[in-house]
Amino acid sequence: MAAARWALAYHAAMLEQRIQQQFFEGADLQYQTAESLARPIAQAAGAIVDALTAGNKLLLCGTGGASGGAGLAHHAAALLVSGFERERPPLAAIAIAPETASVQALGLPGDLLLLVDAAGSELDACMAAVRAAQGKDMTVVLLVGSSGDGLRETLAETDLHIAVPHERASRVLESHLLVLHALLDAVDAQLLGDPE
Repeated sequence: MAAARWALAYHAAMLEQRIQQQFFEGADLQYQTAESLARPIAQAAGAIVDALTAGNKLLLCGTGGASGGAGLAHHAAALLVSGFERERPPLAAIAIAPETASVQALGLPGDLLLLVDAAGSELDACMAAVRAAQGKDMTVVLLVGSSGDGLRETLAETDLHIAVPHERASRVLESHLLVLHALLDAVDAQLLGDPE
């Protein structure tokens, strides 16, 4: 009986250490990338503000379904429309499927496509969406992990690339959420000024 209790206590302690390690890895990645991602995020915020203030819209899409980049794209689009942390008028943003047809049907010259791909599992679809946006004279912002770095070569000179340098999709998704929140905050700061 005592041996069974010891085994359960040992297993619980090991499980707690494993859980803590998840937090440490996520925090380490965010700390390590804060400086290197700040500039591309600021550039992306500038491109978004330029598009919006010129009367254009944002098309947001992602791969991996509701639990992946597509879910993050929908989340960001909803915050752009309804407001992030401050009240402001709705911004023109639409979450779409990462398909060429969606971009061709809804994209107009001057619009911006923000594509979120954490796992790099649908590179062909992503490349096709990027090329469709470029064919419509849209700016593209790619938010990827290490596995999506191959998409960089499809970008035009005016397009932007934000890459979280990690292989695990779960770590990349966590960082992508933070990147999107930092991006939305930067957009609001440019449109509304710094809060007092």
